[in-house]
Amino acid sequence: MATVTVSIGGRRFRLACEDGEEEHVMELGERLDQTVTELRANVGEIGDQRLTVMAAMLMTDRLSEAEGRIAGLEGEISELRESRNEALDRFEALESQASDAMERAGRRIARLARALRGGSASNGSSGSDEE
Repeated sequence: MATVTVSIGGRRFRLACEDGEEEHVMELGERLDQTVTELRANVGEIGDQRLTVMAAMLMTDRLSEAEGRIAGLEGEISELRESRNEALDRFEALESQASDAMERAGRRIARLARALRGGSASNGSSGSDEE
């Protein structure tokens, strides 16, 4: 277990954290200190405890807004995935239709070629291939 010292509102705090998390904890402390400094500039000296609570509320509000945006983006991603899947389904259906049409055209061309060579125009099919 590692320890980190952060400065918030001019006061130093020693915090424990997991090994390897020291830099992240220090960055969080810096962000909180910046928020406290911003609030102090806007509302003046109202006491460390009140200032810290206000900073925590402000940061929680920002977090809540970010979570809302993330949820919205996740919803958009889900809709885009559904649209993509629908487009893929339509593509596969069109691909199958095109393949069927090419097979029918190939059979008609073969019949026409046989007819031009003097062979039988009918190969025993019912003629349902002619569309």
